[in-house]
Amino acid sequence: MGFDPNFVKYKFRDLRVYSSTEWLADNKKKYRQVFDRYNTRYVYAELSLYNKLFDQEDWDIEVELCCYSVKKGKKEVCILPFKRKVSKYDPIFYIREGWGNQKEGLFWKKGTYYWEARVDGQKVASKYFYIEDANKDVKEGKEPYMTIKSLKLYEGSYDDISEEERKYYKVFDKDDTKYIYIEAIFQNMNLGKNWYCELFTKFYNNARELKGQVVRLQRIEKDDKEIQISAGWGSNVKGSWRADQYTAELIFMDKVLAVIPFEVADEFVEGHAGVVLPSKLTPTIINTIDDGSTFEEVMRNLDNLIGLKAIKEKVRDHAKYIQFLQLRKEKGFKENEEINVHSVFIGNPGTGKTTVAQMMGKLYKKMGLLSKGHVHEVDRVDLVGEYIGQTAPKVKEAIDKARGGVLFIDEAYSLARSNDDSKDFGREVIEILVKELSNGEGDMAVIVAGYPKEMKHFLDSNPGLKSRFKLFFEFADYLPQELSQIADFAAQQKGVRLTVESKDKIDELIIEAYRNRDRTFGNARFVFDVIEQAKINLGLRIMANENPRELEEETLEIIELKDVKKIQIKPKKELPRIPIDGDLLEVALAELNSLIGMQSVKDQINELVRLVKFYRDTSKNVLNNFYLHTVFIGNPGTGKTTVARILTKIYKALGVLERGHMEETDRQGLVAGFVGQTAIKTAEKIEEAMGGVLFIDEAYALTSTGNHAHGDFGNEAIQTLLKRMEDRRGEFFVFVAGYPDNMENFLKANPGLKSRFDKILKFEDYTPDELREIALQMFNKENMKVTEEAKEYLGRYLEFLYDYRDKYFGNARTVRNIVTEAIKNQNLRLARLDEKKRTAKNINLLTIEDLSTFKMDKDGFIFNKKTIGFKNKSSSQQGGK
Repeated sequence: MGFDPNFVKYKFRDLRVYSSTEWLADNKKKYRQVFDRYNTRYVYAELSLYNKLFDQEDWDIEVELCCYSVKKGKKEVCILPFKRKVSKYDPIFYIREGWGNQKEGLFWKKGTYYWEARVDGQKVASKYFYIEDANKDVKEGKEPYMTIKSLKLYEGSYDDISEEERKYYKVFDKDDTKYIYIEAIFQNMNLGKNWYCELFTKFYNNARELKGQVVRLQRIEKDDKEIQISAGWGSNVKGSWRADQYTAELIFMDKVLAVIPFEVADEFVEGHAGVVLPSKLTPTIINTIDDGSTFEEVMRNLDNLIGLKAIKEKVRDHAKYIQFLQLRKEKGFKENEEINVHSVFIGNPGTGKTTVAQMMGKLYKKMGLLSKGHVHEVDRVDLVGEYIGQTAPKVKEAIDKARGGVLFIDEAYSLARSNDDSKDFGREVIEILVKELSNGEGDMAVIVAGYPKEMKHFLDSNPGLKSRFKLFFEFADYLPQELSQIADFAAQQKGVRLTVESKDKIDELIIEAYRNRDRTFGNARFVFDVIEQAKINLGLRIMANENPRELEEETLEIIELKDVKKIQIKPKKELPRIPIDGDLLEVALAELNSLIGMQSVKDQINELVRLVKFYRDTSKNVLNNFYLHTVFIGNPGTGKTTVARILTKIYKALGVLERGHMEETDRQGLVAGFVGQTAIKTAEKIEEAMGGVLFIDEAYALTSTGNHAHGDFGNEAIQTLLKRMEDRRGEFFVFVAGYPDNMENFLKANPGLKSRFDKILKFEDYTPDELREIALQMFNKENMKVTEEAKEYLGRYLEFLYDYRDKYFGNARTVRNIVTEAIKNQNLRLARLDEKKRTAKNINLLTIEDLSTFKMDKDGFIFNKKTIGFKNKSSSQQGGK
């Protein structure tokens, strides 16, 4: 045969990963992709190629096996080059090599890696593998990753079937079975970490012949309490399973988790197959079955909850009424409507909403209204897609998971933007919910939860939504005495005991937090956090002993007063000590003093600088004595923004600002278009200003009363701002600016506003002489020389504008417009001149002719406002409203 230079002598077959060097039948290894770091010495790659010159000739090949880590970008672990001779007697050619260390747990760390294979310099394949770390040795006997909660068998097709359609069997029909699936539910023992689970499911017949194998690689999120995996084997053609005794084995990290014996016979037999665990010799039934509690036992558990007296009574009354309707139905009465089990839970965080939802799920199951009674909890993130077409599948998935139980939607109000916003995907969620509640499959209760005002807006956002929810439960904040009981319960849950003194101190913390609470108060969550912090302080105190292991067991569980005293409800952040930058301060003050007019503002700022320098020189805490948040009041064009920038630079020079930048924004930058998102948007803008100044122009717009909904959102921004100004005191300053009347209303709109701003800078309108000076300064910057005659006319024209000014007068902005117009007139005048008449002398000369468009005639005003009236130059300015 002739030689073809493009002929490739091999064909890629596979690239696989393993760690055990043990040989299996048919030249195989124990291939897998997930390894525990403490059980791993080397990780190997196996590259297999088909020999296209099999039985013809030997040939040479150059191969590189390269390993990379992808934890922080692509990082090389190793590159292993090979030069091998491929024998003509080998139809398949293998190269196996690995990397690591002889000692387990020494080389490989938690992370994502991959092997890459190159042949003759060309990449042919790559294969990912994962090293996991549960901080425990898998061989210890305990399961550090997951433990079995439930194992069941069911029949289905190639595409699997939903949970609602599944029927569980222990015997399968040989003539009517396609695929046999295992539904495996595990408890995640590796909480707090994202990790990969690789589960092998192997099906064997009675002769121990492998019928089939399925591998499931699944990413487990750090908050996933349960892991659910389904895996099946079979054929879409019925009859592929013969009558026999079979076993299904679950293998994880080369270790058998469970063996499930089952039978294929003449007909289906419903039930749960027994499971053989490695630690047991006989099969055991493992599945999530009914807890066996009666209706009254569930009610007693509800009554045992701390507080919630009104909620308990309402739930019991609701349950009795359902029993009454069921009794009527038994007696032959017909009801026009189905029993309504959909509820609205209103209340602050930590008031027991989720706990009560779980109780109601169990109650509804006991009363025959739900088939399972579980609770599937979701929020906006779980339901709303990022792009068109993504939302509906997410909502359907949530409904499918909740079917038979309760769909609990926390912060449901976030699904509803303002009523005039039709572009939000949250509306699509609401529409699907309404459709499901109207004519869906049923067997599901929906509970929506959130703050009172926001939930009213949510229910009003869709005409069909409000009519579907007939039950309203209002969860009040726990009282201090109830929170004290919760503290005792939390201590019991966390395995610690409180001394009398430490309990008294915790009660003091609870009362203080209760008095200062707002709607974000955590209630029971707050108390659990306090006990957790006290337990941490106990642990730190114990471990500070020279020999903590010699202490009595009782000492390890008693929280003392000193442990509670160290708890910081609001930890204080130490601010950086930055020395005064004299050069920058000199430059900033020179820039301030060079501004025209505003002498009162300059005097206040210079006085403040002297005071701050004094406090710094005498080692007094500036930020504990001043807020330094400032209000800038003045008409347009009076220099508010310019001075704000200079003042920011001064604060930076004085060392009271860490970064010294100014983040400028207005209402649009703080207020969002739907409930619940304004606080997030405002918080993000504040974070951008940290270490500097947040400058809010036209801040009065946040308290606008023209639109009630928008006013509410603006108030949400103010509340967020006030809280951050207090919580992050000294870490950033807020400057607010606006017109005099509006800013007065702004400061009166919230009692906390005026007390936070300890400095008010009032910017008066510029005088005619100052306006003239500003104009000449602007002309000078444009390299324009103004004739004396033009200067005199300009001064008279500005005086005329000043006399007839109103609250909309633009001050320096008006001057800027005049200067721009005059220069344009000068340019047009020169453009009309013959080119020879344009000289170096007149090219930059502005004459009175260039000011001819500026007439001192009040009838020429575009808008004749009520504030413009006839008056003498000596008369005081009058205003009309």
